Amino acid sequence: MKVILPVAGKGTRLRPHTHTKAKSLVNVAGKTVLEHIIDRLKIINIDEYIFIIDENGQQIIDFMEKKFPALSCSYYVQKERLGPAHAVALAAPSVQRGDDLLVVFNDTIFVTDLAEIPKLCSNADGLIYSKEVEDYQRFGVNVLDGDFIVDMVEKPETPISRLAQVGLYYLKDGAGFIDAIEATIAAGETVKGEYYLPSVFMRMIAAGHKFKAPEIDAWLDCGKPETLLDTNRFLLKGRHHIHGDVQDSVLIEPVHVGHGAVIKNSIIGPNVSVASGSVIENSVISDSIINTDNKVSNLILDHSLLGDSVSLVGSPRRMNIGDHSHIVMDQ
Repeated sequence: MKVILPVAGKGTRLRPHTHTKAKSLVNVAGKTVLEHIIDRLKIINIDEYIFIIDENGQQIIDFMEKKFPALSCSYYVQKERLGPAHAVALAAPSVQRGDDLLVVFNDTIFVTDLAEIPKLCSNADGLIYSKEVEDYQRFGVNVLDGDFIVDMVEKPETPISRLAQVGLYYLKDGAGFIDAIEATIAAGETVKGEYYLPSVFMRMIAAGHKFKAPEIDAWLDCGKPETLLDTNRFLLKGRHHIHGDVQDSVLIEPVHVGHGAVIKNSIIGPNVSVASGSVIENSVISDSIINTDNKVSNLILDHSLLGDSVSLVGSPRRMNIGDHSHIVMDQ
């Protein structure tokens, strides 16, 4: 099996954090988004990791060579922003006849058992992983007849289906899938000038291919600051890892403190991840992600997301307050 990982794109919803780094290299719960995804792929035998990168993709190449040097990787640059189907098609030189494919988009960390693929796909040509959602109007959804997909509707106005597509796909015939994408591009089937995978799948369904829509256990969005914090909270459940130096501090589980981080005279947690090299002093922090090499002192932070190499220093206050006072300090 080969896996295609489209990691191009500017990650505009995560700015300012993606001004200087690829969105898949943003940290959550002690690891980058990309690390979380690759860890979930280790359960299956992947012959090649095929990355679709943009002009700043050297960050991804350097990261993979440093963090996962044993993995076989190839890289293709998406020079034009022509949509996700176009991005996947760029992997064509690495996809041979007989290859099966997994396609994983990097805005999402998934929770599902990929070892079940052979069983789930025994009588189908592919799997379009899904998750039942309440706000179906925000997503492309799969419409089923029995076990198989018969239609896909983008942002339906009525609840024709609540099975949202989550950006995780399996294809038994990888080369045939690439052929279908190329046919869709040749036919000019775009939405607002871009090529999307639902058009490809509907073309394949019309040709007689059968796709199932298995539900994943959890769909963890990493595309926006608020959803990244939600994902951090979910991934930290049941995990309390302290690898750094904690002095005269209170940690409220769950908390992740990376190697080389230092925490002094502070209250940290719950749901806080502190990356390596960061120093936190005289502060209270909850529900936050503190990335590498930060310095935080004399502050109260909640629902906060700090990038790399941030210096955030407040000032202690001295007060002389009498009985029955009511004081609110917003600043």
